[in-house]
Amino acid sequence: MSRTKKIIIMSGLVLLLAVTAIFNFVLAGAATEDVGGDVTAANYFATYRTERTTTRNEELLQLDSILENTEAGNDAYEEAMALKLQIVEMMERELLLETYIKSLGYTDAVVSIGLDSDNVNVFVNADELAYNDFLTIYNILTEEAGCDPANVNIMPINSES
Repeated sequence: MSRTKKIIIMSGLVLLLAVTAIFNFVLAGAATEDVGGDVTAANYFATYRTERTTTRNEELLQLDSILENTEAGNDAYEEAMALKLQIVEMMERELLLETYIKSLGYTDAVVSIGLDSDNVNVFVNADELAYNDFLTIYNILTEEAGCDPANVNIMPINSES
């Protein structure tokens, strides 16, 4: 592939990322606006998921670009492929953990697994968590998902009516 084609493709990808960021900003701003100006718990969870999805899509798009423009076996190619697989695995774990927590009867939950760290943050749609509920979620994270107990953070998000 010629150098000019590569530049045109990369410029197009950067332009696409910029447009995506603008749409994300506009849509996230519209989703969080409420009649009173407050952000509800439902909006918090929806906004968080939208931002997380947009960020991950941008990361995956950049990795795909690297994979397309480098040869297999190259160090950059191998690093990009490993990172892409790590992101996909992380997304699957987050979805699985969110589903587990929702199955306990919570209306919503968001799980965030750190890419650069081993931290696992859980935000549950509840006014407060009883000790038994906290312990159940903690056990799901440590036993079912194999998370390091020292890196687990569970926080209730106060639901507004």
